[in-house]
Amino acid sequence: MAVENRETVLVTTDWVAQNLNNPNLRIVEVDVDTTAYEQGHIPGAVAWNWQSQLQDPVRRDIPSREALEALLSESGIGNDHTIILYGDNNNWFAAYAFWLLKLYGHEDVRLMDGGRKKWLLEGRPITQEVPQYPRTEYRAKEPNFALRALLPQVFESLNRPDVVLVDVRTPQEYTGEILAPPGLLETAQRGGHIPGAVNIPWAQAVREDGSFKSPEELRQLYESLGVAPDKKVITYCRIGERSAHTWFVLKYLLGYPEVRNYDGSWTEWGNLVGAPIEREAPTQPHGGQSTAPCPQS
Repeated sequence: MAVENRETVLVTTDWVAQNLNNPNLRIVEVDVDTTAYEQGHIPGAVAWNWQSQLQDPVRRDIPSREALEALLSESGIGNDHTIILYGDNNNWFAAYAFWLLKLYGHEDVRLMDGGRKKWLLEGRPITQEVPQYPRTEYRAKEPNFALRALLPQVFESLNRPDVVLVDVRTPQEYTGEILAPPGLLETAQRGGHIPGAVNIPWAQAVREDGSFKSPEELRQLYESLGVAPDKKVITYCRIGERSAHTWFVLKYLLGYPEVRNYDGSWTEWGNLVGAPIEREAPTQPHGGQSTAPCPQS
């Protein structure tokens, strides 16, 4: 299999516009606002609902292998298709879907840089027509849990010099001033952060138009705060979607060899009886907040 890097996992809006009629592609929109797709989407794109389709409907977990196979089969996606993901909020849940697809072994999946925001800013075509693709018989691989951190691994990482925890939430969430961004319901009993975690809000990795910053800018951002490629990295947020965005940056845009997404994140840790919590503000500056207008950052 080819080595995956920025060039193989990230496509431009230009590239997508030129490949709208490519039968080897399937474009998927995954939004925080699950009604956005109905208002207009990239021609040919199908929609995945993160609330009902990208998590188990009963227990707190990722969808089963069988559920993912059913979703992709119903979406007309085969094992050989190139999947292009995009969404609102600078690709929050598009990045989560990317993480999920990689966990289940899909070979060729990519993010559209800038997501829905950049596509609309550039005045590119949208439609309300919902495409109908022939059903496939998708077969997922056994999950690659090297991409996922579960609670025991997070506990084991505490106070270890070879592991760095990256809290990608806002500084207000990190210090426990608020439990969740305004309007978001999934929350925890206590505020704060996992002891030793460094706070690098996910939005600092993107530009005003939603696209990712250059590798040089990203490297400076993370390495200046001790998030180096020789460390084992665990990213987390509130429910695992913003941390999937940073996971993507570190693993694919910067090539860090060992990065895991802790999708249990703060809604798990902040609800645990007896779990250690810190509330101190960061001791190092983070280079200021992103100027990207994202009220749920």
